[in-house]
Amino acid sequence: MVQPRRPLSRRRLLQTSALAVPGSWALAACARAQPLGGPTGAASASGGTAGGATSAPAELQIASPTNPVKWPINPGNEPIASGLEPESNATLRVYNYPDYLDKGVIKDFQKEYADYNVKVEYSSFNDYPEALTKIRSGSVPYDVTFMSYNYMARLVYGNLIRPLNHDYIPNISDVWEEFQNPWYDQGWQYTAPYVIYTTGIGWRADIIPEDIGARPDPYDVFWDSKYAGEIAVLDDDREVIGMTILRDGGTDVNTSDPAVLRATRDAMLEMLSISRPRVTITGYTDIPEGVLSLSQCWSGDMLTGQFYMPDGVDPSVLRYWSPPDGRGVIGNDFMLALKGGENPVMAHHFINYMLNDAVSRKNSSWIGYQPPLRSLTPDMMVADGLVPANLASAVVKPEWFQVGYPLLELSPEVETEYQAIWQQFKAGA
Repeated sequence: MVQPRRPLSRRRLLQTSALAVPGSWALAACARAQPLGGPTGAASASGGTAGGATSAPAELQIASPTNPVKWPINPGNEPIASGLEPESNATLRVYNYPDYLDKGVIKDFQKEYADYNVKVEYSSFNDYPEALTKIRSGSVPYDVTFMSYNYMARLVYGNLIRPLNHDYIPNISDVWEEFQNPWYDQGWQYTAPYVIYTTGIGWRADIIPEDIGARPDPYDVFWDSKYAGEIAVLDDDREVIGMTILRDGGTDVNTSDPAVLRATRDAMLEMLSISRPRVTITGYTDIPEGVLSLSQCWSGDMLTGQFYMPDGVDPSVLRYWSPPDGRGVIGNDFMLALKGGENPVMAHHFINYMLNDAVSRKNSSWIGYQPPLRSLTPDMMVADGLVPANLASAVVKPEWFQVGYPLLELSPEVETEYQAIWQQFKAGA
């Protein structure tokens, strides 16, 4: 029997330059990019109180595990007071990627808050620049959105998001410790985690019998002429550049070193000439359906891929590899309350609802991505049937966030260099 299918869509990461988002706080946005050969404020939002506000920085702050940032609370944007009732007869506007949240969970939330007669309106965007442009315009008063940490500076200094009042979000206690004080938002002043993922390689074992993960360097499969014309890389500059750096023995997937970037560009062009990869984000459907034999993909994509298997093909043929020691690209998305939203109290309740164990499990089983909850250990995900045994390698472990490589926000100058490499690569793909 054909597996039940879902609408074609998946999370889409940054595909255009940081310069796409205007704002006077990003002074570097007008900076001239150098060629490849060239050379925090503190605040508290705990409970219903706010710390001192600070003005925009002289230059873009870039948060990282070695440079954790506690963002300022902007004047007039203090956390909402504690003890407020959720808004009645509200239309809670949620803004997210298409199908990156189970519609059944939305219906459940409306039932849970039926006494307040809340209606959830779900709108979608295709990429982050599109979302930021729409949010900045204020044309639609969205209440909640979902983003990633390589946008935090733009969100905070653009005055686009509300600091959270923790009193309304007690379910945070079930979240992994690293996300209760994340390096990208110290004190989780603005963010609550949504899902986590790794970037690796997916394939169908009945089409590619080779155990790709057993190779000395599995990334090298993208430079193997044996699979020419059958493989794909993600349509994402940071992911492909990062993977190439790791394949060549590097670990700094956010490098600004001109020599490394030149070598990475040359390796990517060599990949083009050898294996002729497609550039796509639809590996989660193309691999199950046999359109592709193998693709770079996110861990949640192969889990979602179970629902796109052709009639008569057992989903157990799906495989996923990322470094088993966690030393690969790793990331997470989070939930935010938007400053322009009309229902700030209900927005807090919605964020708290999404952190509920049962709700997170239901949502995860639909979108394929893992929530970082203590009550849902990696072993339990397989034991409880959320993840099949053949895709156990797609489960993300807490300790990997100590050793993995997140794709960080880049300065506009370095972002321009990455985009130049990417455009040259895509032009030949």
